[in-house]
Amino acid sequence: MTTQPDTSTGNGTGTSGAGDPSPGPDARFATSPAPSWGPPAPALPAEPVRPAAAPGAGEPARPFLHRAWRGRPEDPRWARPAFLVLLLATTVLYLYGLSASGYANSFYSAAVQAGSQSWKAFFFGSLDSANAITVDKPPASLWPMALSVRIFGLSSWAILVPEVLMGVATVGVLYAALRRRFGPAAGLIAGAVLALTPVAALMFRFNNPDAMLALLMTVTVYCVIRGLEDGRTKWLVLAGVAVGFAFLAKTLQAFLILPPLAVLYAVCAPVSLRKRFAQIGLSAGAMVVAGGWWVAIVELWPASSRPYIGGSQNNSFLELTFGYNGLGRINGDETGSVGGGGGGGGTGQWGETGWNRMFNSEIGSQISWLLPAALILLVAGLVLTRKAKRTDLTRGSFLAWGGALLMTALVFSYMAGIFHQYYTVALAPYIAAVVGMGATVLWEERGRVWASLTLAGAATASAAWGYVLLDRTSDYLPWLKWLVLVGGLTGALGLIFVTRLGRRLALAAAALSCAAAIAGPTAYTLSTVNTGHSGSIVTAGPSGASTMGGPGGGGGGMRGGFPGGGQNQQNGNGAQNGQQGGGTGGPPTGGTGGFPGQNQQGNGNTQGNGGTRGGNQQGGMPGGGPGEGGMGGGGGAGGLLNGANVGSAAKALLSKNAGDYTWAAAAIGSQNSASYQLATGKPVMAIGGFNGTDPSPTLAQFKKYVTDGKIHYFISGGGMGGGGGASSSTSSRISSWVTANFKKVTVGSATFYDLTQPTSSS
Repeated sequence: MTTQPDTSTGNGTGTSGAGDPSPGPDARFATSPAPSWGPPAPALPAEPVRPAAAPGAGEPARPFLHRAWRGRPEDPRWARPAFLVLLLATTVLYLYGLSASGYANSFYSAAVQAGSQSWKAFFFGSLDSANAITVDKPPASLWPMALSVRIFGLSSWAILVPEVLMGVATVGVLYAALRRRFGPAAGLIAGAVLALTPVAALMFRFNNPDAMLALLMTVTVYCVIRGLEDGRTKWLVLAGVAVGFAFLAKTLQAFLILPPLAVLYAVCAPVSLRKRFAQIGLSAGAMVVAGGWWVAIVELWPASSRPYIGGSQNNSFLELTFGYNGLGRINGDETGSVGGGGGGGGTGQWGETGWNRMFNSEIGSQISWLLPAALILLVAGLVLTRKAKRTDLTRGSFLAWGGALLMTALVFSYMAGIFHQYYTVALAPYIAAVVGMGATVLWEERGRVWASLTLAGAATASAAWGYVLLDRTSDYLPWLKWLVLVGGLTGALGLIFVTRLGRRLALAAAALSCAAAIAGPTAYTLSTVNTGHSGSIVTAGPSGASTMGGPGGGGGGMRGGFPGGGQNQQNGNGAQNGQQGGGTGGPPTGGTGGFPGQNQQGNGNTQGNGGTRGGNQQGGMPGGGPGEGGMGGGGGAGGLLNGANVGSAAKALLSKNAGDYTWAAAAIGSQNSASYQLATGKPVMAIGGFNGTDPSPTLAQFKKYVTDGKIHYFISGGGMGGGGGASSSTSSRISSWVTANFKKVTVGSATFYDLTQPTSSS
């Protein structure tokens, strides 16, 4: 095909990327008017490029592999090979050392195991195959993993490979979305930025619902932009379906981007106003059907024959959706939450809120490396297209990705309820898209002084902010921050004078700026994939990269003494972790220091100072020690973050005659029960759900289970202990009743109660 020559000022269809020719949108849009900026576009053929003739028509068809490698005829020859290399590199990066994380978040892994054993547990998202209680989310994110385990058997790879594939698919969808309008170079930049974002590398290798959510949100924006191209209804319907399934992955977080996307389509779609609103209505209907069918079944299903809805206080998924997982996340009033509910906004229990939250020491290293550049490029893209017509797709693309970015970041910045660093993976595709679009469009316009200055400003911001983030972990690659700063500033200087440089020097300046911008997140990403992650709250990057934990928090410590543990895998709560959280460092056997998060070898059985604002607690927060059981004493929050590392003797005890019981054992808190269930392969009841604060089962129900011979053992410790209000006192009453009436069995450091052997006094 004939390509347009490289010029110092672009036209939106001739060149893209680092001065290399590319065609812009697909050939079917070749007759679209040129953007309103820059000189008029050269005439393009009115008809799509004719494909190769079929066999027998005078020209043999190209082999399939050749077509797959070459890609679309209108693309430059390097585009498809580069895209395939990007996907392959992402796959290899995310698969590297995957099994080091073991079962990752055992809370979800236990539900995956249950779903692979029972179709009822699969449908409801039950924590155990006997269907006592569900996870505190809808089950869609569990389904791919459960199917994988059904096929390949229970293993770390079977659980986590589906998450890796979701990450690779997200990169692919993002590339496809940008290639159509901005050329393959924009798609490659965006895909690489996404793949090398530290929190993305973390969560696309982890079994929380966020991987599926990020994929479906990217698909949603892609579908809306396709709808803006030609106004076809099917794209709005598909967008609604994607949001509906995203709701079944992580409830109301899927709706965050709906307001900006709905307004954008209502204003900018290339169809009549009446049709626009009709299409939005059809999209909303598709969303309700795609997400509501499961909700309707659960709500209409008799409660007596389904598992209890984990995370709710009244066994209602709607209550869970709009309470604990909904408005409670915004205002902090989360009944049944870790802190017992009623936290209220502005308490700082889950970190400081405010406009700078995405940049602070708690969150910044996870997601914000290119956020300043993205904001600069977003403004530049909107300024560049300010005079374009209403239906201009370039401006629509900036508004779609930029609107999703700003809306999500705004909510994350001010939500007062439970907030973890890894939530920010939702921002990664939006940031990557804006960077890819903005960089290529401004490169096309680099002949304009303001465009080259803006490019230089974005490069400077990335270098300076990268230096700040790297300086927060000054012991980690201390030389890298200087390379990032010097390299970025040198590249930015070259971009200022880009039109006076020759082609090679101009490309060198652009390449140096890109390398400096991506060096920091790449280093943190490599650190992330080189480290195993387990527990409920995980963070990306090297130790000390994030300092927030929250109650039972994970990455670093929280004011008031909640050391999270970073990525330290040796000490139960080592010196660095204790210092970050306000606690005291301790030996591998536990010691004081509060709630270690990601530690994987500390023995949690020793009595530790809980480190909460309320004072000391017995048991502390175990790191999941090597001893059998590994759980703290009766109080504290033992098992909230990490469960027990079950020893062989404890496994043998619970497995013996387990087939004679509905549940081999019962334990307070889901992480505690999950550890034993994963070790034995037998159902273990989670009393009180994740936090031990759900009112399920009641004491009367539990007594009936015991009387009917359905539960063999009670596992001591775990959950929130006695704190957290009436619901958690249900767990306390069960624990007190068991310890007073049944025979204690000690195996190593773990304590069990045999519910078939009442004491003489009882």
